[in-house]
Amino acid sequence: MKIAVVGLGGMGGYFGGKLALKYAGSPEHRVVFIARGEHLAAIRREGLLLKTVEGDYKVVADLATDNPVEAGVCDLVLFCVKEYDLEAAAAGLVPLLREKTAVLPVLNGVDIAERLRSILPRGVVLSGCVYISTFIEASGVVRQVGGTCQLIFGPDDGQAETYRPLEAFLKAAGIKAELSSEVAVPLWAKYLFMSPMAGVTSLMAKSFGEVMEDEKGRGMVRGLMAEIAALANAKGIPLPADSAESGLARIARFPYETKSSLQLDYEKGRRTEVELFIGYAVRAGQTLGVPTPLHEELYAALTGKPS
Repeated sequence: MKIAVVGLGGMGGYFGGKLALKYAGSPEHRVVFIARGEHLAAIRREGLLLKTVEGDYKVVADLATDNPVEAGVCDLVLFCVKEYDLEAAAAGLVPLLREKTAVLPVLNGVDIAERLRSILPRGVVLSGCVYISTFIEASGVVRQVGGTCQLIFGPDDGQAETYRPLEAFLKAAGIKAELSSEVAVPLWAKYLFMSPMAGVTSLMAKSFGEVMEDEKGRGMVRGLMAEIAALANAKGIPLPADSAESGLARIARFPYETKSSLQLDYEKGRRTEVELFIGYAVRAGQTLGVPTPLHEELYAALTGKPS
């Protein structure tokens, strides 16, 4: 099997590193890293240093490049770029694809697979959901600091058994992969707790713990969760009845000082994924006829644009 990992940031570095550690250099498999800039240059010189809570690993792929043409047609493409780079990065995937190439995105958000399908001329786009805390520590170095490292994936049509060999392949690399025939449920369950915290921590400039101690902040998180649950219901996504309480319990397990990635980018004046989290809910509410006043208020506050 030939695997291309597109984007060697936190998530791509972790999952791609695991795959290369297991399969690179073997006669049956080939692992290609597609990255750019100083990060790619360091990986080419010295390999990828993957630091995890279970130990540190030096990882060398079969090829590290910024040109997908050099990789050639692949069996699996792990798509790990930031959401705001999705369209540009997807346009470059074409040389990697044949009709049955599996494209597995591990971005945040609930509409990623749909957006990829609208761009890619071929290949089978799956949906993916991950629970991990990782980041680029330095050029050529990716650090994992938390999360269960679970990867839930599956096809949107529910025909999951076709991908059971892929699940086994990922598990053999030490990845906590779980194939789901109802992948929309974990996708939306993650969105329900992650998006409100991303938005509210950014708005209030407070950590997870500080937001949950603040009556107004905690109330806003609950309200945003209720709006997302209403959107899921309108789309026919069967979220469990206790999804909000489960989401709050999950938030409580994060360290008090945790900041969301959206907050960190927002504070530093970088490009953010506010459209992925907050903007999506506003647009979906308008399309589905579901009121999302809290999301509209939050979107306007974070972007300075009317919803």
